[in-house]
Order: sequence, then structure tokens, then C-alpha cells
Amino acid sequence: MSRTPTGLELYDRTARDAAAAVISGYSTSFGLACRLLGPRPRPHVRNIYALVRVADEVVDGPAADAGLSPDREREVLDALERETSAAIERGFSANLIVHAFAGTARECGIGEDLIAPFFASMRTDIDTARHDARSHDAYVYGSAEVVGLMCLQAFVNAGAARPAPASPELVEGARRLGAAFQDVNFLRDLDDDAGRLGRDYLGGAVEGSRRVEVLDRIDADLAVAAAAIPRLPADCRRAVSTAHDLFAELSRRLRRTSTRQRRVRVPDPVKAAIAARAVITSRPRRSIR
Repeated sequence: MSRTPTGLELYDRTARDAAAAVISGYSTSFGLACRLLGPRPRPHVRNIYALVRVADEVVDGPAADAGLSPDREREVLDALERETSAAIERGFSANLIVHAFAGTARECGIGEDLIAPFFASMRTDIDTARHDARSHDAYVYGSAEVVGLMCLQAFVNAGAARPAPASPELVEGARRLGAAFQDVNFLRDLDDDAGRLGRDYLGGAVEGSRRVEVLDRIDADLAVAAAAIPRLPADCRRAVSTAHDLFAELSRRLRRTSTRQRRVRVPDPVKAAIAARAVITSRPRRSIR
């Protein structure tokens, strides 16, 4: 007979289930990739995504829709960061999403060097409407590259007796993949970011040669990431290859569209084909265009 968990074990499982519900509700592409992870890293990546998504929602509309002013949004975000750091130190939080993330951080070695830049970028969304090249790079590091590094810590350390740092090649690949994801989403969401949120992440008009420049940067980042994926643990490669190839496909489709067409997406049958290829090969496609 299977044993029914109780006490902290039940609380931990419930927190992980809450994190899984967040990724299921918010992201089809990331959710698809996550399902391809092995059982060792999968719950940890879900825990990371859930906290990142909750923090993002504080500054991307739902909090404002609930009537919060920018100052109150900052208060909520600051409180979430404090609770995250405290939960990692004490091993418990009354916030299920924070509790799930804290367990992952403790097991996988995710520290303030990654958490602080992430929350700093989230705060940037409250008071910075237009970015130049320097602030874009700082924002992308905190909002996307460190998230890739958090996931990398889970890939390398989930289930280990003691967390260890990843190799420099894997660190560079994780950062470049996160940057590519973020810039793809900036291009996909140009009109929504400008119209609904009043934000410009790419520093002015992104048309003609400027648009090609951004897409070339994305493809260069994807190429570096692709070279690192074979160095990942085997139970992570299919998922990361799928995520890589989904965004490579988005990059290709963005090259064929104008900035004013509706949001570019990958049709479900194409997503399925990309995932199937990754399952068979465990490697990303090398050709980006």
C-alpha cells in the first residue's frame, strides 16, 4: 500500500503541485518543454518558473488591474523578495509558491547572486518605460539570463548531496539561451508592450535593418546555446532542445513578418513536431534560419 504523506512532506508536495498549476495555466511552450524533463529536475524547474511568473505578474498588469499603484506594486514585490530570501534561510514559507522555490534553491544552490538581479529587473518595470542598449542588457540579464542560470543549477544539482557550480560552457549557454528567449518575446510583444504597458525594451523603432540586427543577435545567442546543450545531463537535453528549437522557429517566423502583424506564434502541430524531433535526437537543430 502506498503511504499518504503528512506534515512537512504533504506541505512540500502541495507546494510543488501549486507551482505546477502556475506553469500549466500560463505557458504552453514552456510547459511542453518542462514535461520533457526527467523526473529529477522537472519539479525544480516548475518551482523556479512559478516564482518568476508570480513576480512578473506583479508588474505586468494583474496587480494594477486590482487597483495597486506603482508604489504599492513595489511594496508587494519587495515583500515577495524578502519572503523568498527568508524562506531559503529558514526552510519554510506560508506562501506555497515561495516555499516550493525555497526548497529548490536550498537543494540546487540558487543564491542571492541570482535572486537579487531578478527582482531588480522586475522593479525596473515599475519605473522605466524606455530602455537604451545598456539598460536593455542589464534588464535582460536580471529578467532572463539569471532565470536560465537558476534552471541550470537545477539541471546540474537536483538530487545531489551538495550543489556544485556548472561549467563555464554551460553557464554561457544558459545565459545566451535566456537572452534569446527574452529578445524574441520583446519582438513578439512590441505592440502590446508599447500600447498596454507603455514600455520600449528595444530602444526605439525596430524596423528594417534594426529589426534584422536584433534577429541576428537572437540567432547568434541560439547558436551558442545549441553548442552547450549536449553538455547538459541526459535527462535535461530533450527539454532544453525543444525550448531552443521552439524559439528558433519563432525567430524564423519573425523574419518573415512585419512588426504590425498579429503576435507570431508556433502552431500546435509544429510544436509537436519540434518536440518529437527533440525526443528522438536529444539535440537542438543547428540551422537557425
